[in-house]
Amino acid sequence: MKFNKLHIALILTAGLSMSACKDSSFLDVPSQEIVEEGDKDQVYTPESFVNSVYGMFTDWNYSFSYVAITDMLSDNADKGSSPTDPGGDKQEIDNLAYTSSSGSFGALWSHWYKAIGRATQSIALTESTEIADAAYKNRLIGEAKFLRALNYFYLVRGWGDIPIQDQDLIIRAPKADVYAYIIKDLKEAIEVLPLKSAYESKDLGRATKGAAQALLSKVYLYNQNWNEAYTLAKEVINSGQYGLESKYEVLWRASSENGTESIFEFQARGEAIAHGVQQYSEVQGARGVTGWGWGFNTPSQNLLNAFNAEQDNIRRDATIIFRGETLWDGRVVGTGVENPMYNEKAYSSANAGAGDGDKNVRYLRLGEVYLILAEAANEMGNTAEATNALNTIRTRVKLPNTTATNQTDLRKAIWKERRLELAFEHDRWFDLVRTKQAPEAMKADGKTFQEKHYLFPIPYEQLTQTPDMVKNPGY
Repeated sequence: MKFNKLHIALILTAGLSMSACKDSSFLDVPSQEIVEEGDKDQVYTPESFVNSVYGMFTDWNYSFSYVAITDMLSDNADKGSSPTDPGGDKQEIDNLAYTSSSGSFGALWSHWYKAIGRATQSIALTESTEIADAAYKNRLIGEAKFLRALNYFYLVRGWGDIPIQDQDLIIRAPKADVYAYIIKDLKEAIEVLPLKSAYESKDLGRATKGAAQALLSKVYLYNQNWNEAYTLAKEVINSGQYGLESKYEVLWRASSENGTESIFEFQARGEAIAHGVQQYSEVQGARGVTGWGWGFNTPSQNLLNAFNAEQDNIRRDATIIFRGETLWDGRVVGTGVENPMYNEKAYSSANAGAGDGDKNVRYLRLGEVYLILAEAANEMGNTAEATNALNTIRTRVKLPNTTATNQTDLRKAIWKERRLELAFEHDRWFDLVRTKQAPEAMKADGKTFQEKHYLFPIPYEQLTQTPDMVKNPGY
């Protein structure tokens, strides 16, 4: 089947990218911005359209803008690099001085809506195409719905009320409606997606039933739907598809990619290195003599203090590269590097400073699901099960059981555990906002959190193109 002159209306009038897979690896997804009339000989299949949505995870935006509005904003990270290098808008983001003109927000607003457009087009195409294998057809639709839900989840957490693309491109739907849309997509994906174990090796990394369940559990957590979050987290843990890695420190090494603890990752490698997540490792690599990168998104002293206060040496040393240390693979980080600390979870041993990096970016893993279960169970009054789930995570890194015995203290202990377990996994800012810890946490980090910071600014470019769109307060 051939498709010519395909277009879709998107926020920021972004064109729809299509991808054609020419080999067996779904990771190899070279893209064209618009399929033109002249592309008469190009064949596009439903699967190639789904693959184009996955391909969005390899974009440059996930290397620089993404780390800025997820990590640099928070108390876990500083801008890093050189004091004289603002990294575009990264200094103002680190200082909580960003505006609607700060480019990182516009880049990801456009990027995530573009990914949603691809997913929606993929669903429509697959539904309208005759495919003899009904399970395969439904799987492709389920993958696209999972990916669409994931992109909407980023948008709604950042901006609150947002347009639902296939309903209206200007009017911002209430946050509750957006979450209902996400939940519907994920429930439908759960019904048709295979288990992780059912995929062939060439398709490892695609969305699975467990990934949709885990993401839906996380969505429910953000909505304080405790029972639903608990039930789905329990199903993932008891599914037999996943297990905790015995050693925390190996979780970000190539040997554990798509491994036993992995639920969903942004893919950067197939059997051979594919396009990779563009410059993700390079941007965050050590800067200067004996370095291999630009030195952005560095661990804060605040985060280091949190690890040390808990005597959490295992997770500290797996998360932070220190100036002057020798890494697990023998690489020497000399004393001449510019910053005292760097993000070890972004480090790639084989391909440290390459533009097209080979490192998968972990998005969902079983360790987080245990903490979702712990938080939901605690809010439901099930202190025993919450404590057990929390201690399961602590035991792996050789920490003693929690001393919290009541709901309030256990809640704080779980929130602290999320910080230490999930540092530099791009959720800290959203956690601070959803739990209302942000004002106090940012003050402790020497920054002033304002009421407006609970939401991101609608990008200036969007407001210029659609002046009737309502701004977020304070911007």
